Order: sequence, then structure tokens, then C-alpha cells
Amino acid sequence: MGRAVVLVECVPNVSEGRRPEVLAAIRERAQQSGVRVLGLSADPDHHRAVLTLVGDGDRVLEAAFAVAVAAVELIDLRNHQGVHPRFGAVDVIPFVPLGTTPMDYCVDLARRLGARLGQELGLPVFLYEAAATRPERRNLAYVRRGEFEGLAARLARGDDPPDFGPAVPHPSAGAVAVGARPPLVAFNAVLGTSDLRVARAVARAVRGRDGGLSGVKALGLPLPSRGTVQVSMNLVDPERATLWRVLEMVRREAARYGVPVTATEVVGMIPLGALVAAAREFLQAHELEPSAVLEHALWEAGEGDSAFR
Repeated sequence: MGRAVVLVECVPNVSEGRRPEVLAAIRERAQQSGVRVLGLSADPDHHRAVLTLVGDGDRVLEAAFAVAVAAVELIDLRNHQGVHPRFGAVDVIPFVPLGTTPMDYCVDLARRLGARLGQELGLPVFLYEAAATRPERRNLAYVRRGEFEGLAARLARGDDPPDFGPAVPHPSAGAVAVGARPPLVAFNAVLGTSDLRVARAVARAVRGRDGGLSGVKALGLPLPSRGTVQVSMNLVDPERATLWRVLEMVRREAARYGVPVTATEVVGMIPLGALVAAAREFLQAHELEPSAVLEHALWEAGEGDSAFR
């Protein structure tokens, strides 16, 4: 009998959001590793793309490595400017356990991948979230501080060496953060203003570390191509800080400046539980569970393939 499949999601973030041919090449490298590429979300203002890979853990690791190889080959951060923080061509690679897969398994994948990226690609590798080797490195913002432009000076100080790889930046690809974490929701709210001060004020009011909603990380970012701004958020506990609750707080804080929310965006995949939690609050259907969703019930009964093919 063969080894049982261990289902894992991986969400590589690459510092490219403007060249479709580069993104197509990176996606193809991932697919050649035998995983499913469920989606690729790219934004030209962020100059960043998010891939969602799903499959058996070992194959997902190979796909993540292939993405990193392609990003190092095709992306040069010396010629890169976007509004989203970044310190690497392949900036962040988190592994996410699905189903009954334990977090420790994803931590092991992160450390195995980190060792390869350091040894074979010459990237400084920082482990973060559940894979972190230092408490402060659980926080991605801490790991990525100073971004690409400040990386050489930061590493030269010698007090914060990478977990794997050289203690100097890759000349064109910088460094990479590799980690393991639970599912999250990347959620953006676009505001009806071009005033970045408003977006930053709203982000500050919403994010958990500044007294906002627990489990919410937020930045105020400009969107030059659209002539507006956005509050860019990660909801790291979306069944607690629900989409509905977060959006209502963003709306309320923006309204203090006479500014509406004109649109929202979900980047990458979203867990069904996050949608059900938001619907539960919005509809005041306090007993609503995923099992009440028709498609979910069919999949659970083993009828999903035939019903939705």
C-alpha cells in the first residue's frame, strides 16, 4: 500500500503583479510539480501576486520550491517598486494544514523547504509563525522589517541572522520568509478617497495591535492606478474577527472622515467557515453551520464530484 495523502495548502507570495508572462511562467512551474493551482491573484499597485497550491505535502513542497526558483530567475527587486511591503522576489511561503493534517507537519515542511532555499538558491531564509525559531519571528512584519532596501544593513549587524542560507541578501532576490500557519483571509476595503492619511487612520483603528479587532492586521495603502486608497487586511482568526464585523468597523471609521467604502476584495482562497461566520452575524442566523450549505453537504456525502462536474 502507498503512503496516505497528507493534504496541505501553500500560498506563495511573489513580488510581481504587472507582467502576465512572468506570472504564467511561475504558475506553470508549480503545475509541473503535480499540485493543483487553485488560483493566482495579482495586483499591479501592490506589484505582488498570490498563488494558492493544494496537494499532498511532499508535492506541495516541490511546487513551492519550483515557484521560488522561477521567482529568483525572473524577478529583480533592484527594479521593483510597489506599495506592498516586501523583502524577497519570492517574499513569503506559508504552509497551511487542511483537514486532519497537523500543524507540526506543516512546520516540518517549512523547515525542509527553508533548508533547500538557503542551500540551493542562496537565499537568506527566516522561519515565521508556527515554524519560527524565535518568539519575535512569529510576526511576519518583524521578519520583513526594513524591506529589501534595508536588508543588507540589517544582516550586516549580525544580531538577527537567518535560519538558513547566507547572512547576506541575494543580490536580486533578497530573502524569503517561510512558515506554517492556520488559514486566514486576505481582505481589502477600497475607500472613496485618494487621501492616504484616511486609509492609514482607518487601518490603525481596525488592527489588533493598536487596540482594534483581535486577529486583524491592517495597512493603509495607495492604489495609484485607480486613484484611490485601500485598507489592506489579514484576518488571522476569521471566525472570530468575522468579515462582517471587520467591514462594519472599517465603514464606521471611514465615515468619521466622510469617506465611503466603495468595494472590497478577497485575495486568494477563503475558507467556508469564514463565509458562514460572516453570514451568521449579518443574517442574525446564530445557529448557521457549514453543514447547512448545500454544496458542503453534498461533498460530505461523497456526491460533490458528480453534482458539480
